Amino acid sequence: MIGRLGIDDVTPFVESGDPAKAVVGEVVPIRATVWREGHDAVAANVVFTHLPADGSEGESRHVRMEPEGTGTDRFVAWVVPDAEGRWSFRVDAWSDPWTTWRNAVEKKIEAGQSAEELANDLETGARLLHRVGRRPSEKDSRDLLLGAANTLRDTALPLRARVAPALFDAVETIMTERPVRELITHGPEREIHADRTRALFGSWYEFFPRSTGGRDETGRPVHGTFATASKELDRVARMGFDVAYLPPIHPVGTVHRKGRNNSVHAEPGDVGSPWAIGSADGGHDAIDPELGDFADFDAFVTKARELDLEVALDLALQCAPDHPWVAEHPEWFTVRPDGTIAYAENPPKRYQDIYPLNFDRDPEGIYAEVLRVVLTWVEHGVTIFRVDNPHTKPPNFWHWLIWEVKREHPEVLFLAEAFTRPARLFGLARIGFTQSYTYFTWRTEKEELTEFATMHAEHADECRPNLFTNTPDILHESLQTGGPAMFAIRATLAATMSPTWGVYSGFELYEGTPVKPGSEEYLDSEKYELRPRDFETALNQGRSLEPYLTLLNEIRREHPALQQLREITFHTVENDNLIAYSKLDPATGDQVIVVCTLDPDNPQQGTLTLDMPALGLDWDDVVDVTDEVTGQTFRWGEHNFVRLIPTDNVAHVVRLPAQKPLV
Repeated sequence: MIGRLGIDDVTPFVESGDPAKAVVGEVVPIRATVWREGHDAVAANVVFTHLPADGSEGESRHVRMEPEGTGTDRFVAWVVPDAEGRWSFRVDAWSDPWTTWRNAVEKKIEAGQSAEELANDLETGARLLHRVGRRPSEKDSRDLLLGAANTLRDTALPLRARVAPALFDAVETIMTERPVRELITHGPEREIHADRTRALFGSWYEFFPRSTGGRDETGRPVHGTFATASKELDRVARMGFDVAYLPPIHPVGTVHRKGRNNSVHAEPGDVGSPWAIGSADGGHDAIDPELGDFADFDAFVTKARELDLEVALDLALQCAPDHPWVAEHPEWFTVRPDGTIAYAENPPKRYQDIYPLNFDRDPEGIYAEVLRVVLTWVEHGVTIFRVDNPHTKPPNFWHWLIWEVKREHPEVLFLAEAFTRPARLFGLARIGFTQSYTYFTWRTEKEELTEFATMHAEHADECRPNLFTNTPDILHESLQTGGPAMFAIRATLAATMSPTWGVYSGFELYEGTPVKPGSEEYLDSEKYELRPRDFETALNQGRSLEPYLTLLNEIRREHPALQQLREITFHTVENDNLIAYSKLDPATGDQVIVVCTLDPDNPQQGTLTLDMPALGLDWDDVVDVTDEVTGQTFRWGEHNFVRLIPTDNVAHVVRLPAQKPLV
C-alpha cells in the first residue's frame, strides 16, 4: 500500500517473514528510505514495542531517525531491546514544517530578501512556535518558544534580530525533539526477536567425554565417564570459555561400527563413531552406559553451571542400523529397491553405520518424536543444541521445531553446522537458527577474510557466525603446515572477527597431522577412538596454546567491541600478509584495532593507514594506545609502522580511546 509519504527499503527485514535477530542490550540499526514530492522536509521516527509472551500490550518507544549521508533520503535510528522475546517496529514518516521553514528562511535571508518580502514566512514560523509552546507538556519551555514567536512578529526590529531567537540552539532542540508532525504516514510492521546474550557472544570448547578417562598402567586409553569429564570442565573454565560442547553422548551402534581411522572393520574394543547413534541400549533419548546415566549427566551439568559454563549437546538426527527407531518405525527411512534401508553417502564417502531419516515419510510422527527428544535434554539442563548437518533436512521441519521449542523455552539456542552453499547457510539462519558455522576455516587470505567478515556484518540481522578454528571433521591445511604460530593466528582471527568462536580439543596442543596428504581428516581421529591428552604436561613444558587462548578470552570479556558483530572497519596495510580491522561497540563507544599477521613463518612489517573518522578521530589526531596482548603502548596517528614476528607475537589487539556512544 502506498502512503501519503514514501517509506521504502525498511531494514532489518528477513525475506522468510521471520523476525530479525538481536540480543538483549544490542544496538540495532533501523533504516529506511523516506521521501516525498517537492522540496518540503520530511522526517521519520521508529515506533519500537515489546510484545510480551503473555499477549499483554507492551510499552512503545518513539526514536527519532537521523539522515544517513547527504542527498540519499536514507534515515537511521538505533534501538536497544532490553527484554527477551519479540519486539515490533514501525517507521513513521511525516512532513516536517519546522525544518522546511528554517531552511527556507535562512536561504532567503542569505539571498538578501527583505522583512516585507518575508512577512508570510515570519508569521508561519511564529505560528509553528506557538503550536509547540502552547502544549501542556511544554510548560518549562513555553516562555522561550512564545518569546521567539513574538520576536518574529516584532516589526520594530531588524530582520536578523527578529529571526535570531527562533534559530537558537535551545529552540532548535525543542522543535526537533518534540516536533510538529504533519501528513503522518505509517510504514510496515516488522519484528525483531531478542535472544539472551549468549546467542551473540560466547566462547565454545568442544571435547569428547569418552576421551577423558586417561590411560591405565599399560598405557591403554580408558573410556571416560561424566565424572572424569567433569574434571575437564575446570580447565575449560580457567581458559575463559563459556560453552562446553559435547558430541553425541548416546549409545553407539554396533552394526557396521567403524574402526580406527574410519576403517569399515571394527576391532574388539573399538568405540565407533558417536554420530552412529543407537543400539540395544537406546537411542537419542538415552546415554551411552559407559559414560554413566542421567544422574551422572545431571551432576555434570550442575558442575558446569557452577563454573559459569553452559552445556551444548549435539543433535544429530540419524540412526545406526540397530537404533530402536529402525525396528519400531521402518517407515521413517528410505528403502532401496532391494528392500534394504539406504545408508548415508556423500560420494565417494560411504557411511554404512548411519541411516538418515526421511522426513517426507510420516512427518507427523518424526516431528513429534524429535520434539520429545529435544525437550528431554532441555529438562536435563541442556540450553544449546549444535545441530549436525541441518542442510540435509527439510527447512520447514527446522522452522517448526525451533519455534516450537522456543515457545516454552526461549532460552534454548540452536547452532547450525551447515558447511554448505550460502543459500542454505543463510536460509537456515533466516528460519530460526540462532548461530551458524561458516566457511571461516577455509578463509586464509587477506582479501577473502575481509570479504567474509564484511558479509557477515552486513547480514547480522539474520545470521550470526560461530567461527570454529577446527572441528573433529576439519583439519585445514594451514594447521597441518603452519606450526604453532598458525594456531595462534587462526585463534586470533576467530576470537576477534566474530563475537562467537570455538575450538575443538587438541587445538591447544597444536594437533595437525592428517590421516594422509591432502586430507582434512585427523590421523587417529577422535571420531573413531579414544584420544586421552596430557594437557598439564604440555602446559608445564611450554608446548601449549592454553595461555594465549585464555588471554584472548580475557580480552574479549574486557571489550564490548569484540562482543558485537555489526560494526567492523578494515584499515589499509601495505602488506598482504598483514590484516587490520577495528571493531566498535555502539552502546559503550569501546573500540579496538586488531593487526594480525597471516604468515606463520616470517616477520612481516608495513605501514598501517587508519581510517581516522571511522575511529571517531580527526585526520591529524595522535593518540596513545595500549596493546592488550603485550602491554606495550604506542602513539598512533593516521600512518603507523607495524612489525610482527610470529615466533614472538602474531597480533596487536589495541585498545583505543572510546567514541561517543550512539545510544
